[in-house]
Amino acid sequence: MTVSHDFTYVSSSDNAFIDGLYTDYKKNPDSVDSSWRQFFRGVEFGLSRPAEGQEAGGAVVGNLSKEFKVYRLIDAYRSRGHLVSTTNPIRERMNRHPRLELEDHGLTSADLEETFAIGEVLGLKNAKLKDIISHLRNIYCSTIGVEYMHSNDSDIREWFQQKIENQAQDRNFGIDKKKRILTKLNEAVAFENFLHTKYVGQKRFSLEGGENTIPALDAIINKSATYGVEEVVIGMAHRGRLNVLANIMGKTYEYIFNEFEGQATPDLTMGDGDVKYHMGYASQVTTTGGQKVYLKLMPNPSHLEAVSAVVLGYSRAQGDTLYKEDPNKILPIIIHGDAAVAGQGICYETVQMSALKGYNVGGAVHFVINNQVGFTTDFDDARSSIYSTSVARVLDTPVIHVNGDDAEAVIYAVELASEFRAKFHKDIFVDMVCYRKHGHNESDEPRFTQPKFYALISKHANPREVYKDKLIEGKQIEAQLAVQMEEQFKNLLQERFNMVKQKPLPYLYQKPEEQWQAFRRSTPKDFDYSPKTAITKDTMEKVLKGLTTLPANFKPIQKIDKLLEERSKRFAEDQLDWALAEHMAYGSLLLEGINVRMSGQDCIRGTFSHRHAGVVDENSNTRHIFLQNFAEKQGKYKIYNSLLSEYAVLGFEYGYSLGSPQSLAIWEAQFGDFANGAQTIIDQFISSGESKWQRQSGVVLMLPHGYEGQGPEHSNARPERFLQLAAEWNMVVANLTTPANIFHALRRQVKWDFRKPLVIFTPKSLLRHPDCISSKKELMEGAFQEIIDDADVNAKDVKRLIMCTGKVYYDLKAKQVKDKRKDVAIVRLEQLYPMPEEQSWKLLEKYKNAEKVWVQEEPKNMGAFTFLRRYVQFDDFKLIARKSSASPATGYASVHAQEQAKIVNGAFADKIESV
Repeated sequence: MTVSHDFTYVSSSDNAFIDGLYTDYKKNPDSVDSSWRQFFRGVEFGLSRPAEGQEAGGAVVGNLSKEFKVYRLIDAYRSRGHLVSTTNPIRERMNRHPRLELEDHGLTSADLEETFAIGEVLGLKNAKLKDIISHLRNIYCSTIGVEYMHSNDSDIREWFQQKIENQAQDRNFGIDKKKRILTKLNEAVAFENFLHTKYVGQKRFSLEGGENTIPALDAIINKSATYGVEEVVIGMAHRGRLNVLANIMGKTYEYIFNEFEGQATPDLTMGDGDVKYHMGYASQVTTTGGQKVYLKLMPNPSHLEAVSAVVLGYSRAQGDTLYKEDPNKILPIIIHGDAAVAGQGICYETVQMSALKGYNVGGAVHFVINNQVGFTTDFDDARSSIYSTSVARVLDTPVIHVNGDDAEAVIYAVELASEFRAKFHKDIFVDMVCYRKHGHNESDEPRFTQPKFYALISKHANPREVYKDKLIEGKQIEAQLAVQMEEQFKNLLQERFNMVKQKPLPYLYQKPEEQWQAFRRSTPKDFDYSPKTAITKDTMEKVLKGLTTLPANFKPIQKIDKLLEERSKRFAEDQLDWALAEHMAYGSLLLEGINVRMSGQDCIRGTFSHRHAGVVDENSNTRHIFLQNFAEKQGKYKIYNSLLSEYAVLGFEYGYSLGSPQSLAIWEAQFGDFANGAQTIIDQFISSGESKWQRQSGVVLMLPHGYEGQGPEHSNARPERFLQLAAEWNMVVANLTTPANIFHALRRQVKWDFRKPLVIFTPKSLLRHPDCISSKKELMEGAFQEIIDDADVNAKDVKRLIMCTGKVYYDLKAKQVKDKRKDVAIVRLEQLYPMPEEQSWKLLEKYKNAEKVWVQEEPKNMGAFTFLRRYVQFDDFKLIARKSSASPATGYASVHAQEQAKIVNGAFADKIESV
């Protein structure tokens, strides 16, 4: 058994302790910790290779104490050398007290000339202490600082240590590579200078100060292609986005300049569009090694880090669809700002999800454009951690800090990150410390808030000048050639400005993109009546068999046996409940070869123990997912319990829906109330993505909703918020009351020849309500019902029309039956948006002589009523609801019961008292 000893707590003067460890090591090397093994091996190896004039061997044990002190100093540089690395191009670093002085390790200046065998662990043969320190400072305290010793994975620590301590070979760039770096820097700097000159004061969120981002991305793409990457998906906010579009993605300058000139003609029939630095783009490039690589830049709103999870979801979908789940084929690159990666909670959520089974994409490269200021906030007001990248430690993953003025160091850092990701398939962070030449945008005055910092920046040469001078000084390239390369590119930009046509890069569409192109845009008429989504009895029976069959020797808990019996019984008795109808939708789609993916907190079992999509063996703890392999040539069924996240998980599923148009992608909230934790994704992507970016999505949100007296956080999924976002037929919002309708709604999602997000307020108590059932016939005939009329009354006898949506229907129906009210019709509006206009007018004409009432469980200032007022056919409706309230529901069960009774009784009162 290995005994672990932390150097931090071991006295370097404890000779007896060290001698004892060495004795143990001699008997059995594996009996001591790996760090001690490295130490002893280094000493022995060094002493076995004496310098000229020295004898081999020697008193090994007698030298161990001081050798150990030096080794502890080496270890300190490995752990904390980054704290004094020269990674800041503008200002001195804060003193982080790294404890790297000789005195901190029991050594003195008198030891500097002494020779130590332990230098062998650094590849130094019997080196003097001063040479060991000089070597350590070159490795760990230069323009690159690395954090890796925090990793609990010894393979990662050892690999990274070996790479960083033997970096000389990897950093010995040839002349062609140096020219490539300068070329990309020329492009980046000239592009920004041109825009700054021609479009004074226009927002572009320039990359000036961080131009080495362009050669860095170029290097990641080229390097990763050598490891088999065929597609790169990039997520970034607006800083430097135009430069990336032009110089990495290959978007034509003509198009970019037209946007600045205001000459890009918008097609308002396609939506409202977005600003130029939010748009996405796709291209296909040829790398320096000759490989073809797809590049995708995802569209992103001003919510800086929101796109991170979307990138991962899209990458997962592409991996599932195109690359047989091979992580070597697709690489996500997420570009952060330093203030955003430190301040935005979604960064933690995406990092935490990155290695989970349901969300793993084989690692992402995180590139931080660290310009040391967020809008106007200095870094010491923006975070408590030393680095903006401290979230990386959640994954035990390395972080490479690099000076943004040292172009070759930046390239080495990102190529090392690319190699790490390819080997370990984990996230890795590169923190490029640079600066922002202008304010938050080009019309902003940064000296209002950072006068001293910007005084330094104003005198600082740009990264291209820094690198050009370095190359000239090193005689690597002629000054004339550097100037010529810059002039060539400026001339090229001028040609673009003069409207000289530029050919877009050739592009071969991928299969999912071809599928998207086959879709059309929806029209208002599409939502009046739904397409047929029925299935055959034979299909239902096949799905039922899959839902009731366990593998051989699989032993679930006893209650599961009863559950399976209940499924078969319900089917036989023609009383399908919500869960069975939902499963029928999934199973039938899978039989048609359509993939189904679902994730959410506890969604496999279901928050309310209703779904049981999978069961667990009580002995082996293995899980069986019923519909995963129940038929030959079926679609893939992937269902995952998510981490306790709404924001990132919904972003992931939205991204997945973009990358897999023929799949059914679903996110289920634990309670609908919790969807507000993902409001950014709902507002910025789901409800507006088609209008802003012409990106359709078929993602489904299942939000448990309904008033059962469970308090303010377990009742209301806030329908009013979704309905307020509803416009231009951008999504479907439904509150369903029958199992058949959930079945048809889910199938309709993939049967339409367009895609719309679907928000379903799913029930809780109705999951087991004896009246909330559907027949097999309802699944075998017809389609989704936007409005369900009252079949138990005669229209000519009806004096009052009650319209409602969702669970309250069953309370109203019970009152109607109990009181034998044939003069009151109860009609359910199942699809709130898009409003089924034709059906609603026909229904209201049918009951034109009746008093009209809208009944809802939600308070007056919530729910659907204010939304219905947008439609003239609902102008004469009265409202019965809970009183206006700041909170969605009462926390007292007795008060809830009184309120619910008041609503139901009020709906049938002789005189309606509208709230």
